[in-house]
Amino acid sequence: MDGSSYYIPAAAMGVALTVKAPALSRSWRDPLLRSVCALLALAGLVFFFAAPPTIGKVNDLTGVTNVSAPLVYCLLSAFSASCLVLVVNWRGGPPEETRRTTRLIIAGYGLVIVALITLFMLGDVPVERLVDFDTYYARTPYIREMIVLYLMALTVAGVAMNFMCGRWALQVRGWLRAGLLIIVTGYLFNLAYLTTKFTAVIARWNGHDLDYLSSDVAPVLASAGAQISAVGFCLPLACQRVGDSWSTWSTYRRLGPLWRELRSVSPHGDHGVRISWWSPAELQVTQRESDIHDGMLSLYPYFDSEVRSRAYDAAVAAGSDPAQAQAEADAAMVAVAVRARAADPEGRVISSAGASHAPTASPEGPRDLVRMSAALRQSPVVAAARGPVATRPGSDFHEQTR
Repeated sequence: MDGSSYYIPAAAMGVALTVKAPALSRSWRDPLLRSVCALLALAGLVFFFAAPPTIGKVNDLTGVTNVSAPLVYCLLSAFSASCLVLVVNWRGGPPEETRRTTRLIIAGYGLVIVALITLFMLGDVPVERLVDFDTYYARTPYIREMIVLYLMALTVAGVAMNFMCGRWALQVRGWLRAGLLIIVTGYLFNLAYLTTKFTAVIARWNGHDLDYLSSDVAPVLASAGAQISAVGFCLPLACQRVGDSWSTWSTYRRLGPLWRELRSVSPHGDHGVRISWWSPAELQVTQRESDIHDGMLSLYPYFDSEVRSRAYDAAVAAGSDPAQAQAEADAAMVAVAVRARAADPEGRVISSAGASHAPTASPEGPRDLVRMSAALRQSPVVAAARGPVATRPGSDFHEQTR
């Protein structure tokens, strides 16, 4: 009874919770993240307090014989509620309906916990049992009802979880479906655990001894089920986070050509504060987009709508769709403007440009910037526009694009 079969899964849950803790500290208002962390915490507590050495220690410290039994049963009930709450929040839906369902689950299992404590206080359990409490007291008044109540509460949660996750898995694809199927597998182990518990208890009611099912087989099934389910809960969320990070870094990389094109007119050193290289990907992308917008702002006096119009027509003629043609046209105008700015080191165009020369460019979102960046690197239309620059009205410097 060294408790290793209990402490190992408890430690695994603790490690998973530690990994999730930074995300929780950043987004503690996220109900889905809170539900995941609550589930991991409760799963770890269940295994820790269900270990025979811990049971004995808790009984000794409190001075109440077998007080660990209702403690573990209450933790199991809370764990069951947290699983249901997590799936409800995970699946989403109308916020008010989600909150109402969550409150009903918490209230229902809260009543179960109160009933478990009440029944234990009404019962009589003078002999300490570390591993076979369920079967030893299976016929004791009030304790019998307590045992049946916690097993029924776990069974309801297990059946509901398999039903919800199994039905949901038929409607989705990818990592979410894989995670849901893993959860279903884990809860099949949990249902097998409950089956062995019920079998051992009912055998006691009928004068038979199948205690080994409850004492030896059930803990193994419970450990496997909890760990498999935890993997199912964490896998889609972890993969989604990895996918989001990959997408963000991809955006950062794809913005590179446009950022480098504008670097001469928006040098990095002009910023008072530069973020560090280890900053989050989202912040890196924001900084790069800010650099690009700053560079384009400095080029506004050099933007030529005629250059854009000709580039747009050329891109459409080459087979580009309207959105792509717009990006190529904007990229061509930027490329020409960068050359025009380089040919005007004294900034005479900037000083002479008035409100009438303000650009009428359409606003660019992140997607437009990415398209423009790709066009700078790949578009033949942009390559053709990189030539001698044309005359800008109201300026003393000359360009030639025709």
